[in-house]
Amino acid sequence: MDDLDVKILRLLQENGRMNVTALSSELSLSRPSVAERLHRLEERGVIEGYTARISPQAVGRDTRLVIQMTDLRVSPQHFEQWVQAQPDIIECHRVTGHAGYFLQATVAGTPGLRELVNHLMDFGMVQTSVVLATPVANRPILPPGVAAN
Repeated sequence: MDDLDVKILRLLQENGRMNVTALSSELSLSRPSVAERLHRLEERGVIEGYTARISPQAVGRDTRLVIQMTDLRVSPQHFEQWVQAQPDIIECHRVTGHAGYFLQATVAGTPGLRELVNHLMDFGMVQTSVVLATPVANRPILPPGVAAN
């Protein structure tokens, strides 16, 4: 991966709607060259897909949570199947250490928080933190040693 590939990754993570024409203009490269680089990055699995970032608050999910699950009373497979079917849970990570899982969720206020925690309690110990602020969000993911700015 060279500097131009890194610039493409940075630009697309800042604005996933940038088309080949805009990228070629920004990078001072021909459209076919940019298209080929994009194709290679996609084929190698560096670019996994394209998506929109949605404001949770704008769609009625005004409370963001970080949840630790410990002491599971069910198999990891059973828990993960349940988690995958829950629209409130936006990320789930099986981790090392005391907590078995870290979840991120977005819910509609205290009633949504209460309902989610009540369901999670069936699976094990639940420790929930409400996110007050997010000083770092959607930071570009680049190769090691490359500055994000």
